[in-house]
Amino acid sequence: ETKDRKNAVESYVYDMRNKLSDKYQEYITDSEREAFLASLQEVEDWLYEDGEEETKGVYVAKLEELKKVGDPVEERYKESLERGSVIDQLSYCINSYREAAVSNDPKFDHIELAEKQKVLNECVEAEAWLREKQQQQDTLPKYATPALLSADVTSKAEALDKFCRPVMTKPKPAAKAEPPQAKGGESADDGKSEPQPQPPVSGEPMETENPTQGSA
Repeated sequence: ETKDRKNAVESYVYDMRNKLSDKYQEYITDSEREAFLASLQEVEDWLYEDGEEETKGVYVAKLEELKKVGDPVEERYKESLERGSVIDQLSYCINSYREAAVSNDPKFDHIELAEKQKVLNECVEAEAWLREKQQQQDTLPKYATPALLSADVTSKAEALDKFCRPVMTKPKPAAKAEPPQAKGGESADDGKSEPQPQPPVSGEPMETENPTQGSA
């Protein structure tokens, strides 16, 4: 295992040195690159001299020391590769929910206007956030710490989806049940006549609108 740790340091030195002269070149300042290359050369020399027979812990510490400089460079490079796709995903999410909220499609008619407005507000907020972050990022050189991180864009898209999806996919209310049908296709109430007024009891006159008014 100690040999594996030593090999890991050696591989890192060779790999990072090649990348600093290639795809990582724009993601580190010239002065930092020169200093880092010098450190890599120093570690390589150490591996074949004093560090040839060291303990596992020493090799682990040496690799961690190099990664403190190399990891931020690698992260800036990875961010530049991933940023475009996650921005596209967030933009698609914003546009999809905004179009649904303003759509005249009958399938959205049962959703209250106030709820649709909340969706629109969330889309506006997400779009404004993305625009501001993109403007900040565009002013930065590639070797600077990014202002717009892919993880933040992904989180924003997930939050927007979590808010909007339950609103825009709200199921339509269930249709009212039809009255039970009797035989012959008529409803159970069909054929029933309205109750008729009963005739007065024999010998008693029906009341009129002015029961106290006598005949002239």
